[in-house]
Amino acid sequence: MPPRRAPGSYEDWMERARASLALARGRELEGVYLEDLCYQAQQAAEKALKACYLKRVAAFPFVHNLDQLLSGLEDLGLDIPEAVDQATILTRYAVETRYPGPYEAVSEEEYLEAIHSAEAILAWVETTP
Repeated sequence: MPPRRAPGSYEDWMERARASLALARGRELEGVYLEDLCYQAQQAAEKALKACYLKRVAAFPFVHNLDQLLSGLEDLGLDIPEAVDQATILTRYAVETRYPGPYEAVSEEEYLEAIHSAEAILAWVETTP
């Protein structure tokens, strides 16, 4: 486990985002559902976006919707790159596939897209002033 930063700090949120991304990449673990890995990818993106608010010394909304989080960051004056904007597809994994239910199973292609999307958001947040 990485050393903990100041609770609630930008660094603390980013460490948790990176930890969620590491869990999302756990494809080789036996018995893991792709839906659960995609949930972790969504969590990584959400935590990173909330860290971005903290980096800008702004309060973030308590939502799981990545569209809403990005809209708020735009309101704070940030330009959202297309790759980051497209990553909002991860929002469906915050609730819809989080629990057993009547939905289509996540495909390998969707899983890989979820990982790529989460990576795009984390990379953007880390390089955003």
